[in-house]
Amino acid sequence: MTYREQLDMNRIPAHIAIIMDGNGRWAKQYGHIRSYGHQAGAETVHTIAEEASKLGVRYLTLYTFSTENWNRPETEVNALMDLLFDSIEEQTFMKNNISFRIIGDTKKLPVKVYDRLSACVENTSKNTGMCLVLALSYSSRWEITEATRKIAKLVKDGSLNLEDIGPELISENLSTNFMPDPDLLIRTGGEVRLSNYLLWQCAYTELYFCDTFWPDFKGEELCKAIYVYQHRERRFGKTSEQVKK
Repeated sequence: MTYREQLDMNRIPAHIAIIMDGNGRWAKQYGHIRSYGHQAGAETVHTIAEEASKLGVRYLTLYTFSTENWNRPETEVNALMDLLFDSIEEQTFMKNNISFRIIGDTKKLPVKVYDRLSACVENTSKNTGMCLVLALSYSSRWEITEATRKIAKLVKDGSLNLEDIGPELISENLSTNFMPDPDLLIRTGGEVRLSNYLLWQCAYTELYFCDTFWPDFKGEELCKAIYVYQHRERRFGKTSEQVKK
């Protein structure tokens, strides 16, 4: 029996976040250059987006390019930007009723990439199915710093009292304020760390790490991660007895 067949379709996580790791190592093991791995990884994005949409996931957030990734070799960064430009397939989103969003320090993106992404956001904005979110030029430290600046300005302008600052206000000023916190975070590629990704939002997120490189992460692998998630007890600081009640 497949993992998909064993899923409780009434308990599909509303929001899944993924750290798509292992493209370069996947390419290396087959004797290819790193950019080949990124191309294969882009194909997996479409596969997983379609599968997640069919399963009933409401939000799928993919860590596509971090603020630290700008420090990679210029040739690799340029290749990634070109791939990002070429791999946005609006037809896939429209066919699956998927809306598209981006979060991050997008002003650093090349103009042609930003314009292409923005057009896709606009053209899919009325779709009512799953929301696919790409975290681009993103890091939690950048995001929390930006939120802090916004809140500090409100206090300075006299429109916000210091005593009114709380977790909800901070969440409202993050770039993810349009969606719930992730229920499940998946990292492929064998590494066991969050890499500056959705740190505030993942306070009570279930974490799932697997050795599979991202280009090999297909629909059944996603279902396996959800299956594991469904067999965990989410307590949110409470005891097992309280949760069962």
